[in-house]
Amino acid sequence: MGLAKTEMFTDQQNEIALFAKVFGHPARVAILQHLFNINSCVCGDLVNEIGLAQPTISQHLKELKHLGLIKGNVEGTSVCYCINTENWVKMKEVMSQFLNQDISKAECC
Repeated sequence: MGLAKTEMFTDQQNEIALFAKVFGHPARVAILQHLFNINSCVCGDLVNEIGLAQPTISQHLKELKHLGLIKGNVEGTSVCYCINTENWVKMKEVMSQFLNQDISKAECC
């Protein structure tokens, strides 16, 4: 399998693809929804809430944190996660601009 060749695409196209990727797994969507509902969380709570194994939850949290949609603070032996509101707003703006493009009235097929 070849490389994705992301350098062939604009920064905006790569950014949109990364944001879209985060919504490509229902566990990440569930994690985000849970964090919005309670405003903060500890990894163990997510395991109980979502029902996946702790390593699986940790991997999804890593993806969300890598993209900057969540942030985590160490509290004792746990990490408390929450939505990174600044990056969430940025993501919404980028995705809204992309998704709100007008569709041409001309029929293509």
